[in-house]
Amino acid sequence: MKSIFDKNYKRYDAWYDKNRFVYLSELDALKKAMPKKKGRGLEIGVGTGRFASKLKISYGIDPSANMLKIAAKRGINVQVATGEKLPFKDSAFDYVLIAITLCFVENPRRVLKETKRVLRKGGKVIIGIVDRDSFLGKYYRKKKSVFYKQAKFFGIEELTSLLRDAGFRDFSYYQTLYDLPEKTDSVQKVKKGFGEGGFVVVKACRPKS
Repeated sequence: MKSIFDKNYKRYDAWYDKNRFVYLSELDALKKAMPKKKGRGLEIGVGTGRFASKLKISYGIDPSANMLKIAAKRGINVQVATGEKLPFKDSAFDYVLIAITLCFVENPRRVLKETKRVLRKGGKVIIGIVDRDSFLGKYYRKKKSVFYKQAKFFGIEELTSLLRDAGFRDFSYYQTLYDLPEKTDSVQKVKKGFGEGGFVVVKACRPKS
């Protein structure tokens, strides 16, 4: 999976310019889930830093060195690493963002365990995914783009179960994107819950005790 993004990093980054309103809609949904007192943040699978730079997340990891070169230019402190083995001490962050990335990792359960480890007690994880069961999830599975053809999509209930198994609690959901990318010509409204929008953000908490 790393090689796909390493070879196509320019194409990946250009997608966000081509699909500007999709990107801005996803960004708005992620903003809804961000903690009010942000503190120290990490993005797992930071890519070219499209989300981290706008959300003012200081740290990012990714297995693709080429992607990280762009992220670094956008002001992110980057390291080449995977979500399964984070190069940080326990309780190092106040919140962790995983935007789109979870469907591309080799071991989602391990990534979530590592996320919990590097979060302080009471810290938040924010995960953005294309809902497998939505119209958009079905569209991407059929399309089999260069990036998504090897992705493992998740439904919201499945993701919630994985988070619960990893030790997270107190779930919140936000959704956006109600049409296909090529038909999205304005920033979409963010609604609470899931089941209607193609892009869903799940926020959960590492318990304080």
